[in-house]
Amino acid sequence: MSRLTVAQALVRFLAVQETERDGARERLIAGCYGIFGHGNVAGLGQALHQYHDLLPYLPARNEQAMVHIAAGYARQKNRLGTFACTTSVGPGATNMVTGAALATVNRLPVLLLPGDTFATRTPHPVLQMLEVPHDATVSVNDCFRPVSRFFERIERAEQLIPAALEAMRVLSDPAETGAVTLAMPEDVQAEAFEVPDEFLEPRVWTIYRQPPAPDALKRAAELIRGAKRPLIVAGGGLIYSEATAALRAFVDATGVPVCETQAGRGALVSEHPLSLGAVGATGTSAANRLARDADLVIGIGTRWSDFTTASKSAFQDPGVRFVNVNVTAFDAGKQAGLPVVGDARVVLEQLLGALEGWRAEVGWERRAASESELWDQELRRVTSLDGDHAGLPTQAQIIKEINDAAGETGVIVCAAGSAPGDLHKLWVARDPAGKGYHVEYGYSCMGYEIPGGVGVKLAAPEREVYVLVGDGSYLMLPGELVTAVAQRVPIVIVLVDNHGYASIGALSRSVGSSGFGTLYRFSENGSVPVDPASTEVLPLDLAANAESLGARVIRAAGVAELRDALAGARGADGPVVVYIEADRYAGVPGYETWWDVPVAEVSEEDAVRSARAGYERDHEHQRRYLRSAND
Repeated sequence: MSRLTVAQALVRFLAVQETERDGARERLIAGCYGIFGHGNVAGLGQALHQYHDLLPYLPARNEQAMVHIAAGYARQKNRLGTFACTTSVGPGATNMVTGAALATVNRLPVLLLPGDTFATRTPHPVLQMLEVPHDATVSVNDCFRPVSRFFERIERAEQLIPAALEAMRVLSDPAETGAVTLAMPEDVQAEAFEVPDEFLEPRVWTIYRQPPAPDALKRAAELIRGAKRPLIVAGGGLIYSEATAALRAFVDATGVPVCETQAGRGALVSEHPLSLGAVGATGTSAANRLARDADLVIGIGTRWSDFTTASKSAFQDPGVRFVNVNVTAFDAGKQAGLPVVGDARVVLEQLLGALEGWRAEVGWERRAASESELWDQELRRVTSLDGDHAGLPTQAQIIKEINDAAGETGVIVCAAGSAPGDLHKLWVARDPAGKGYHVEYGYSCMGYEIPGGVGVKLAAPEREVYVLVGDGSYLMLPGELVTAVAQRVPIVIVLVDNHGYASIGALSRSVGSSGFGTLYRFSENGSVPVDPASTEVLPLDLAANAESLGARVIRAAGVAELRDALAGARGADGPVVVYIEADRYAGVPGYETWWDVPVAEVSEEDAVRSARAGYERDHEHQRRYLRSAND
């Protein structure tokens, strides 16, 4: 037994937790990011100081951002490792709620340790305390409950032991993982108790590869054999399970074409003749044309978001059925599909055995290869240097230059705005492990890009990491540039200045609202002008801002200078920001797809009425996908 404070016991416990899969071990908690205040400085702060040689402590500049670092790290580590994040009680804690939501939506493990108000309640109300007259047990940390996969408030010292063990179980479980919150009352953090030696010993959380139920596998094989136009939709779960090689073997043997979700982008390298690229609302023409006619859709590791299904309009065959391979039964049961609950790699290997001698119809395979070739031609057209607008490069051209600089091993990081949709379509995936594409689009969280890029680089120091961020998203969380500078994290940040919100500007125009409120302009008479061009552009200098935060900055005017800047940024000893202006109106086309964004049913404006008419026409293609694959 050791007499330790609750915080000391927790830090020592976290320092010796490991995950194991396929015989390889990883440290589960790589370290702890934190910002100290009165709610954690004397508890977790003291413990982290005392045991800094066991659990590294790293300061951050924004509580939300440090959770993004942990999420970026976890994703690059295939969910086998993450960081803990600690804050004080009050605004520091609630600032982490957005990060918690992002992690849980994306099924990524992060451990959150927010301070909480006194368990004794003696000094209440304390600074930053929320008082709820009808419920004395509520604190602001209850905000974490709906966005956490596991939540506990440690109100007695002895409670730490079962809570910490349960937290590790959830973090390491691929079917349950997400944000885990242990709320830590500030008095309990500093309270001492007798800690059993067994609690402090190294502990390994083994992640076993779950095989599918034999009957489910047999039924899936029967459905595939009976399909005339099968299609695979590869999601993030396939990459997390390290199943990209198994996917390629399956495709080579069966001739089933592959398209990909945002999280699954790069599951099959783009050069493969049956690789169709992105599918859905931000999909390629190749993927969306085959999706429209597929009679069997095999989803592997996807949660079937509205972007993937084009708001339930992507798959138009009247008899289309779904087979869903997933470690999570909740996701495997979607679209009335046949749930094949199991590890993606194991299922693909077993399915390949069950399908021995079978191959997709020649005509379907040839069509997939033909559409893939046509898409390659369109890709070259969209990213070519012809047709520059107003002397500014297009976002598509900027993406091509980053893609070329990244090569096979570089990683692109993005999250919000118009860039994720363009990246999903245009990125040429070259990394056979599927780790070169990191776009957080489950929550599409503005501000994720820079801290997410830091997390990716910490997880994969051998790779070049490129962060693509627009001006709107940059202004949300630029402060983590300081963290990258302080930790000497060498990421390349391509800061694209659109002088406003390019993505929502385009969406606003599409629904008849003329981009209202999406340009950086001065207000007029205390309000945003209806005509954004009627006032002056705001005198912002984002490059100077980045430079003031300690980053090395390169200003690029045009594609040639961007190419040189990307080459010159390699091998830096800290973050490099490449600033470039882009033509905000030169978007990448949509390719035979739709996204359900309701348009006002009545309006005095002609543009809105026209948009509504188009919406009603498109809405007719929306389906429910209710046909059971078990019939």
